[in-house]
Amino acid sequence: MYLDPAKKQEIFGEYGKSNTDTGSVESQVALFSYRISHLTEHLKSNHKDHTTARALDMLVGKRRRLLDYLKERDIERYRALIKKLGLRK
Repeated sequence: MYLDPAKKQEIFGEYGKSNTDTGSVESQVALFSYRISHLTEHLKSNHKDHTTARALDMLVGKRRRLLDYLKERDIERYRALIKKLGLRK
């Protein structure tokens, strides 16, 4: 399995307030970004997998909505997060 509990704890510890901080916007966006990168790699070799392509589109939408929420609430946290994740060029 590509996303085991230890990897989740690592992501939450790095981007959230603690290893068990699963609810903060930063930790959720980081987890979605990790999953998006994994699905993108999968689709490079399995381009006819339409179910995964749809799941990827839905994950990107979820991440976009969370980022819009964070941008509206606290622009400094938003800027720090996109810089740390490398989402914008």
